Amino acid sequence: MSQPIRAEALPDNPDEHYRIKPPFGHPRWYYLKKLRQLVEWGRDQYVRQKTAQGPIKLADYGCGTKPYVSLFSDKNIDYLGIDLAWNPHADIIVGNDSVIQYPDNQLDVVLSTQVLEHVDDPEGYLREAQRILKPNGLLLLTTHGYWMYHPDPTDYWRWTSTGLRKIVERNGFEVIAFRGIIGRAAMGLQLFQDGLLFKIPKFLRPLLTIPMQFLIVLFDKISSQQATDTDGCTYLVVAKAKK
Repeated sequence: MSQPIRAEALPDNPDEHYRIKPPFGHPRWYYLKKLRQLVEWGRDQYVRQKTAQGPIKLADYGCGTKPYVSLFSDKNIDYLGIDLAWNPHADIIVGNDSVIQYPDNQLDVVLSTQVLEHVDDPEGYLREAQRILKPNGLLLLTTHGYWMYHPDPTDYWRWTSTGLRKIVERNGFEVIAFRGIIGRAAMGLQLFQDGLLFKIPKFLRPLLTIPMQFLIVLFDKISSQQATDTDGCTYLVVAKAKK
């Protein structure tokens, strides 16, 4: 059975994507701000080293509506989207066999944001990313440590920090940086909020989410960056393709 075409449109202004500028009162307001900052950190620390040397090709693997395209609007970046054929925003197609329809050793950077937990075969996904990257090409990948069940259309996996490192390294990469966001106490409050959120009418939800988001911000200050890197809500892995 063929998949229906994805109905979500790209925003007219990529800077206004809700993942870039989550609206006040959004139940993920703090998380989305921290996730954007995490992607920006990876860009500033690693991708800009490559663009300083000349033009590069960067592919957003599992691109959806390309939420972070505005963060990579550099004249030296050719930004491409990889996704299944049902996504009209994809520039490169992943076949039904989960193989990316693209030659080996072509890309400088693969960006993957909040996709790995949704794929049936995460090791196969990582091997494909490694295949299309040039030798020493970069993988910037974010995925969940703690999070509620959220199928899109499936939701299979969560990782500890050591488990995520292990699966990335086992599939042809050398991890060169690892960073987490939102520590255990703050994430416990996020899960508490989400446990109540869907039990109340939509028009009343801001009465819950606004004070809860401020509490999450406050309690996130308890965790040091070192602690969050080992036990966090979401992790960024930066890794080099070993060829």
